Amino acid sequence: MRISGRYAHARHILVGSKSQAQNILNEITNAKKPLKVFKNMARDYSKCPTSEKKGDLGRFHEREMDPVFSKQVWKQDLESCPCYIKTKFGFHLIWVHSRDE
Repeated sequence: MRISGRYAHARHILVGSKSQAQNILNEITNAKKPLKVFKNMARDYSKCPTSEKKGDLGRFHEREMDPVFSKQVWKQDLESCPCYIKTKFGFHLIWVHSRDE
């Protein structure tokens, strides 16, 4: 049964420090193929079990995620990684593939 509300499909990278998040963001921002770099960085550096799937969170409901994380998913442009955010879990870089508006 589908819960009413907004859904998104995104990837993320979870790291423990601001400096590591900034270094990864720099790599992604300067890449010719940023999504490919994002996936590789997720696989190599993310502390989340989704690292095995290159950071893929699949499709999720906005209330399934930390409120700070979810707010960023609906705030940023699709197919980009403009910044990193901090939640109680650490520092996240997010790549949003799609979302229901």
